[in-house]
Amino acid sequence: QAQLVESGGGLVQPGGSLGLACAPSGRSFTIYANDIMGWFRQAPGKERQFVAGVTWRNNRKYYAESVKGRFAVSRVAAENAVYLQMNNLTPEDTAIYYCARNADASTWYDGSKYNDWGQGTQVTVSS
Repeated sequence: QAQLVESGGGLVQPGGSLGLACAPSGRSFTIYANDIMGWFRQAPGKERQFVAGVTWRNNRKYYAESVKGRFAVSRVAAENAVYLQMNNLTPEDTAIYYCARNADASTWYDGSKYNDWGQGTQVTVSS
């Protein structure tokens, strides 16, 4: 059973935008001050890639170089929600996008430290 649920995926033309949302699947899931909530993506035949993350304590944001300047990650702590606004999308952004929680924000860069995941939402960028 997934701990997190992603939404907002779909089909968009190159240059378009999509917004993704992530929230806990139930009230038993709590995001703590030390956590970082991250977005990952995995395209067919490719390895899982870190996209963006936001720390819960300080609202510090991290981005993969490939999306910097195009994507914006944000959080609403009162909702235990994290969002990813994706602009200027290209076909290379096509992937399943996952939301995940890392209990130690100091290791934001280490995908193996993210232990709680959603089931993903498909983003397809095509003309």
